[in-house]
Amino acid sequence: MARTKKPKETDPTKMGRRQQLVETYRMTREVDPRIGLWMLVAFLVGAAIGFGLFWLFPGSGTFGLIMAIIGGLLFGLLAMMIVFSRRAQRAAFNRLEGQLGAAARALTMLRRGWKTDEMIGFTKQQDMVHRVVGPPGIVLVAEGNPNRLKPLLASERRKHERVAAETPIHEVIVGHDEGQVRLPKLVKHVQKLGRQVKPAEITDILNRLKALDAQRPKVPLPRGPVPTSMKGMRGNMRGR
Repeated sequence: MARTKKPKETDPTKMGRRQQLVETYRMTREVDPRIGLWMLVAFLVGAAIGFGLFWLFPGSGTFGLIMAIIGGLLFGLLAMMIVFSRRAQRAAFNRLEGQLGAAARALTMLRRGWKTDEMIGFTKQQDMVHRVVGPPGIVLVAEGNPNRLKPLLASERRKHERVAAETPIHEVIVGHDEGQVRLPKLVKHVQKLGRQVKPAEITDILNRLKALDAQRPKVPLPRGPVPTSMKGMRGNMRGR
């Protein structure tokens, strides 16, 4: 009796670490065909630097050569993984750009200490506002048509000011125009808004926002395939 072939796992959260890396490389190569070449160059340069540094350490003969080779391999692998991580992240953003809810996907890369709520405000034309609560206070992140987003952001600001009047509120519009933030730079932009509230205050802010969110209609954010590389980048940023 023929054995049925087990279907390939496609959910990144259920993949092993090795399988995630392979899938991330595959998806990155679709966007960045030269990723393999860049990784090879990074490995060779890192290995040369590592070999040279360890060769200068006190020691001679076979032991010194072995240590230099090990140091070269370690430095080479480290350089290769750094290049892979950065180019995979860039490829993931390129895959997300232009998709509905792309900003919400990018915000999942924020590390611990941040609370993201997707699509707290929206229009019939699929413009949307997401909310991030963290060290800067409350950050309203909008994506869509700028003309429609302005009144939507103003409305959300008023709602949040009623329940958290003393909390700093920031507004960010994702896009390519002047005054907007491009998707690949969104996470860094949010992180650079500063540290204006303490961790204990964040807990209080979240409790205040629960009452506001309880009055909102529950509209699920349309889900598309999340690039595996985004999952990998988020795990790396959280230290897993």
